[in-house]
Amino acid sequence: MKTRGKKHTDTMRAEYDLSKLLKDGVRGKYAKEYHAGNNLVLLEPDIRKQFKSEKDVNDALRLVLELRKIGGRPSNKR
Repeated sequence: MKTRGKKHTDTMRAEYDLSKLLKDGVRGKYAKEYHAGNNLVLLEPDIRKQFKSEKDVNDALRLVLELRKIGGRPSNKR
């Protein structure tokens, strides 16, 4: 961006020396975790109200999976 007639002044405090702040930085420190991704699922508000914690949601989903194994899944045949 061009500044017209205004002189840019450095507003960084003197105690912030970038050469010291960045010398121990590790490039890609969290890249592995980022690329591994996550399995984030957003719940509808009415569903979210039924669960107190993440653990409760996971327990309910595990129960659904177990019920499907034993035939607790409703049939779509009419």
